[in-house]
Amino acid sequence: QVQLVESGGGLVQAGGSLRLSCAASGSFFRLNDMGWYRQTPGNQRELVASITRGGSTNYTDSVKGRFTISRDNARNTVFLQMNSLQREDTAVYYCNAVVRVLWVESPREYWGQGTQVAVSS
Repeated sequence: QVQLVESGGGLVQAGGSLRLSCAASGSFFRLNDMGWYRQTPGNQRELVASITRGGSTNYTDSVKGRFTISRDNARNTVFLQMNSLQREDTAVYYCNAVVRVLWVESPREYWGQGTQVAVSS
């Protein structure tokens, strides 16, 4: 079974920084795309940033220039460096990974348990 374990959330003042980490564990053949989503109460989960296995990245417009996604394939870990945080960034952040568990199977999505990020003014 694949598990995604997030860390690094917390409370920070506006303008501050946080770094989220998500490590994948378990038995699997390959991690494909990885990403970070966020969700606020009453709203749908939205994509924040994603990164392919080869390192190509994609960001939602509101975080461009402030957030940086990266990954360490050797450690099966994805990171989200969040700078210049704004109150609007307050949300539960979820790690997402597309995983090929067995090479003969199609890739599947997995989710972390979520980590709270709160930005105060």
